[in-house]
Amino acid sequence: MAISIPFSDFTPLTILYLLFFFSSVSSFNITHLLSSYPDLSAFTALLTTTSVAADLTARSSLTLLAVPNAYLYSTSATPQPSSTDLADVLRYHVLLEYLSFSDLRLFPPTGKLVTTLFQTTGRAAANSGTINITFDSSSGTVAFYSPTSSATLLSPIKTLPYNISILSLNSLLIPYNLDLVASETRPPLGLNITKALIDGHDFNVAASMLGASGVVSEFEADETGAGITMFVPTDEAFADLPSTVKFQSLAADKKAVVLRFHVLHSYYPLGSLESIVNPVQPTLATEQNGAGSFTLNISRVNGSVGIDSGVVQASVTQTVFDQNPVAIFGVSKVLLPREFFGRNPIEVNQPNDGGGTLSSAQPPDIALSPDNSPAIYGPPSHLSAPPGLGIRSPAAAVAVGFLRTLLGLWCTGIYCYLLL
Repeated sequence: MAISIPFSDFTPLTILYLLFFFSSVSSFNITHLLSSYPDLSAFTALLTTTSVAADLTARSSLTLLAVPNAYLYSTSATPQPSSTDLADVLRYHVLLEYLSFSDLRLFPPTGKLVTTLFQTTGRAAANSGTINITFDSSSGTVAFYSPTSSATLLSPIKTLPYNISILSLNSLLIPYNLDLVASETRPPLGLNITKALIDGHDFNVAASMLGASGVVSEFEADETGAGITMFVPTDEAFADLPSTVKFQSLAADKKAVVLRFHVLHSYYPLGSLESIVNPVQPTLATEQNGAGSFTLNISRVNGSVGIDSGVVQASVTQTVFDQNPVAIFGVSKVLLPREFFGRNPIEVNQPNDGGGTLSSAQPPDIALSPDNSPAIYGPPSHLSAPPGLGIRSPAAAVAVGFLRTLLGLWCTGIYCYLLL
């Protein structure tokens, strides 16, 4: 029997609560979800130290293939956080669709190819960023195959329909053309970043700031692990900063945050940057200030790599250094994070094919006030969507549209329009 609820029972507070609920359930904090499972603590730590956990906050529907501690460290190629390729191995364990246990039991014995997060990086050789999943109805076994390894499903861990499914496997899966053992024995690069910038002849201001702030030692320490990609403004970019931007007057700790904002915690050669599928990329500043904050939007713009900070739009102008696991690129603008500079947007140029006439950026006005600025250093809130991403599942989008219609029918006037 259908149940009828009088429309008068919907108060503005109730409707706003429902609106918040439907718009937030489609994002998640993977570290928080895994924290309830001590047997997955090592796998969780690897997700965090490689920044892959931060990558997942921008996803609204996925399946995570987690490996319990006992199986993780019995693997012949035991992963260590110092492995250059470890981040991509972990991305290979993120399937880009929601798959429950009942979904897996519908797969044919011959298998079905499922795309992983590794495929979106542009570093997967050919189509090697996929996993073949099979179901054997006679034994009830679900198996996962890469070209060089295989694993069996142990059990489902957790599901949040239809956003995330967490499954446990009895072994790591290694993508084609990645060798954890070889990468662990690779000698450290030992690059002197300051010297590399000075040798580039157009990065003296950046080299001086990195040295004075002390963050350059952090960057050099990150040459191991998943590597780093640096976007370094040219001397001209610093000279072109408008007088209204008080960059040099920032407190030392905030200036260090801005410098970390110019660095990705993964190695991306130029070709990989040009083919990035997921444009929203966390930075080293994201790791210290919470998932969803201090992210860069990277995309191919008119034949070059464009970088949108939310306040300025810059372009990669040259390759300063590129040797796995470190890539350093010169950029045309100082990347100003909206968390510090979003209140007064700066009109800047966007690259085109000829490098001539360009369009201006209009970032959102979401800067924090001085009184609220310490909040950005707190931990990420549970199940909160990253700012500016607007991620919603299809069901949530329908629900929000329905609530908008209800409010439009129920009330008139500026108050309701401000709510929506």
